[in-house]
Amino acid sequence: MFHSLETRIQAIFRACLAEKFGVQTDIAIEQPKQSSFGDLALPVAFQLAKNLRQAPRKIATDLVEAVGTIPGVAAMEIAGNGYINVRFDRGTYAASLLRGDTGIAAGPIEPKTGESKTIVEHTNINPNKAAHIGHLRNAVLGDTFVRMLRTAGRNVEIQNYIDNTGVQVADVVVGFHFLENKTPSDVAALIAQERFDYTCWDLYARTSQYYKDHPESLAWRAQTLHEVEAGHGALAKMAHLVADAIVVCHLATMLRLGIRYDVLPRESEILHLKFWANCFELLKERKAIYFEEEGKNKGCWVMPSSAFRGADEANEDSKVIVRSNGTVTYVGKDIAYQLWKFGLLGKDFFYKPHTAYPDGQMVWVSTATPQTELAPSFGKGETVYNVIDTRQSYLQDVVVAGLRALGFDKQAEQSIHFSYEMVALSPRCCADLGIELSEEDAKRPYVEVSGRKGLGVKADDLMDKLIESAFGEVASRHAEDSPETQRAVATEIAMGALRYFLLKFTRTTVIAFDFQEALSFEGETGPYVQYATVRARNILKKLQDRGESIPDFAAELSAEAMARQLLDEEAWQMLLVASKVDSALDRAISTGEPAQLAKYAFQLAQTFSNFYHVFPILSEPDREKKVFLLWMTTFFAKQLERTLGILGITVPVYM
Repeated sequence: MFHSLETRIQAIFRACLAEKFGVQTDIAIEQPKQSSFGDLALPVAFQLAKNLRQAPRKIATDLVEAVGTIPGVAAMEIAGNGYINVRFDRGTYAASLLRGDTGIAAGPIEPKTGESKTIVEHTNINPNKAAHIGHLRNAVLGDTFVRMLRTAGRNVEIQNYIDNTGVQVADVVVGFHFLENKTPSDVAALIAQERFDYTCWDLYARTSQYYKDHPESLAWRAQTLHEVEAGHGALAKMAHLVADAIVVCHLATMLRLGIRYDVLPRESEILHLKFWANCFELLKERKAIYFEEEGKNKGCWVMPSSAFRGADEANEDSKVIVRSNGTVTYVGKDIAYQLWKFGLLGKDFFYKPHTAYPDGQMVWVSTATPQTELAPSFGKGETVYNVIDTRQSYLQDVVVAGLRALGFDKQAEQSIHFSYEMVALSPRCCADLGIELSEEDAKRPYVEVSGRKGLGVKADDLMDKLIESAFGEVASRHAEDSPETQRAVATEIAMGALRYFLLKFTRTTVIAFDFQEALSFEGETGPYVQYATVRARNILKKLQDRGESIPDFAAELSAEAMARQLLDEEAWQMLLVASKVDSALDRAISTGEPAQLAKYAFQLAQTFSNFYHVFPILSEPDREKKVFLLWMTTFFAKQLERTLGILGITVPVYM
């Protein structure tokens, strides 16, 4: 409601400026410095003063007079040198909220079809070992951004790119084949055992160390890569087994956090279906790349520096698209993939069902073989968000430069790197996990993780540890309940704590994960917001436990009754905060910062806590006021649930 009224005011002022003053401009809206000044402030008169050569106060006065009355607005006042302060009609505003005109989608979030598509590619874990905490930040950010876009009515497709022919998979194959002398049949037997992704985690670290101790063994990697890209031979078969098994592990890990996908495009099909071959010919034809005849990149196909808006000599090697040995680099395949996402390649994958989620939703995977089962239409997006960490910024720039060099300027503008910083561990978290630190590392504010070194925390271990910690707290508070219910509640608290912790920081912030901070019931945490929601629900439950029924709010609360109750300034300000979900969502989407919505959730929980302590909801003797306070409680509960739902956080039955 707040956002719909806000945008209505902007539209009316914008139209008035165009008609009366011949001026086209955006209408900025601010929050007044003090709530007593009004509910919104428009500084538009200051924006126009120079061009119109008039005093801001006169412009503001003329504007308010020209605009006249606005439905839902009680008054517009000129303040100071020309601010326009807007006061809402409180009774009408609350009555609209009671009718359900909140402006935000309720119920399950479903993708919309029949309109321009936004593609969000996220997670993208190399399928060579178990997922770690850094991967969780990528997936939670991407998943939450998808939820935000879908709630705002956008048609969104979720892609999880599977790099099943890359160096990381090759290194695990090297470990199995050259270091452990295993055959594809041996690997298949290992896959049948539990925690194959953990086995590969250790093997990957061991192989990386072997390369370091025996540099000549890197020839094994080159040999393996060639066979994997060709798609023939025992090494290729082993790579296929490893990658496919690890992807299954990754999907299960992510589902624990409520993270799902629509389609899994695989790098192997980009090669086998000649996506890359088509892209390569297109790049050469349009002179987007050239063959290097000399220097350190002799024999390589390279993108010229002129294709870039800025020079970066330190990353010169990153412009190599095809190596001198004929293998295509990651960035080359990614250019082909990006062209497909926008529907510019003239080719498509074949698709087959991969995994059915518990509710029946299907995840599809690309394949090189024609299928009889009809798959949904994938790709052909208008806007593409690539959720990739900030260390890959330069490579993402190369991909965009490739689109521009091919003449696809519009798509280059709509190719957005949704970047984020790394996740580290606090020294206290390392101690909780039993990770031994040097004296020097123990004094650092955070400890970086490294998959190659085997130093890090596996995503499933982290979640298990969080659940166990939450379970102990839940069991102590609700000893009378069954262990199954206690564990279910502990799981919801733990997953909510983890998601919120990964979301509350801006994307450019390095996170130092800490168990105790994430699971705290106090402060800016997921459990704090969950607790506020449970408390709101419990007030209504207590009412019914007393033998009272929840009132028919629509029958008992007219706009006039709402207006009377909202003469209480504190109640009015609390209602305003509770009705700003859609406004917070809009800001979070426009800035690409899920952290803004997470912070709003915390503000909403704080506001409800204040409401709970200020007003004696169940013991209020005045009937009209009691009904109003119960409606406010219901509204808070719904808004808290909706906000948490967009953040991908569920609400347990108790805390």
